[in-house]
Amino acid sequence: MSDHPGPLDPKENAPPEAGPSRGIDLSRRRFLKRGAVTAGAILGAGPIVRSALGAELVPGDDGEVVGYLDTPYLPWAPEYRKHDPNRPWPTDVTPGEPCCPDNPAFGPPSDAIVLFDGSNMDAWEPNEWEIENGEVVAYEDDITTLESFGDCQLHLEWQAPDPPRGSTTDRGNSGVFFMSRYEIQIFDSYTEKIYPDGIAGAVYGETPPMVHPIRPPGQWNVYDITFTAPVFNGDGDLVSPARVTMLFNGVLVHNNTTIHGPTDWREISEYSAHPPEQPLRLQEHGNPVRFRNIWIRRLNLRNNNG
Repeated sequence: MSDHPGPLDPKENAPPEAGPSRGIDLSRRRFLKRGAVTAGAILGAGPIVRSALGAELVPGDDGEVVGYLDTPYLPWAPEYRKHDPNRPWPTDVTPGEPCCPDNPAFGPPSDAIVLFDGSNMDAWEPNEWEIENGEVVAYEDDITTLESFGDCQLHLEWQAPDPPRGSTTDRGNSGVFFMSRYEIQIFDSYTEKIYPDGIAGAVYGETPPMVHPIRPPGQWNVYDITFTAPVFNGDGDLVSPARVTMLFNGVLVHNNTTIHGPTDWREISEYSAHPPEQPLRLQEHGNPVRFRNIWIRRLNLRNNNG
């Protein structure tokens, strides 16, 4: 616990200084986010629930959405704090019915790299997640791809447990991390009203999805994400930030959305230079989220030639 930054000054708006390991120490980042998990259902436990790390998760003004009111304000959205329960909840949208709900949405194109087709986890390390009926279940520790990626198109299908399991902040909780540090959230926000920058489809801790087209637990959700990697110059300075465009169950939820830095829990982290390609990571957060039909295509978006 010695590396936990402690409670943040609610008046502090400036991002912390970026050290050489910010966004790279995966075990620390996993611990920080998991520190939000509480021992019981938050809304049934009184107005304030203290996490294992001392952070206070509280209801917003509407009494329904929970979040944090002691975190820094976001420089790109200065009216809101990070994980602000009073940030507007995106409009709930019912996605179109899938043609074949028991089967993957569609298979990979010919130029895709298949990361999981139901048969094995050979593309990942460690590959100890459990395969059941052609689906892989999150189990102990995050997993990362053996290959590294920069600009890319990712297809991924996930399902939250039914019935829901775990405490409020852990319901169907996982995430897909581009370059092992820029997260698109996976979460059962059909069931739980968590802070909007932490719901399914959010750029975690930064930007909620434009709308909220999630399916219920036990049904498959589909992410189709185009990720543009950040660019750094020879001195390690940021030239261009990461960006993301995303379809969530066929509905546009991000359109060239800027990613403002590594997506840490409660902290605002600045960019620090890293290689142009790094592994993709899937998060294990103590909840048996299921995945199927994961594939990725390399792109060259900066040169606009695919």
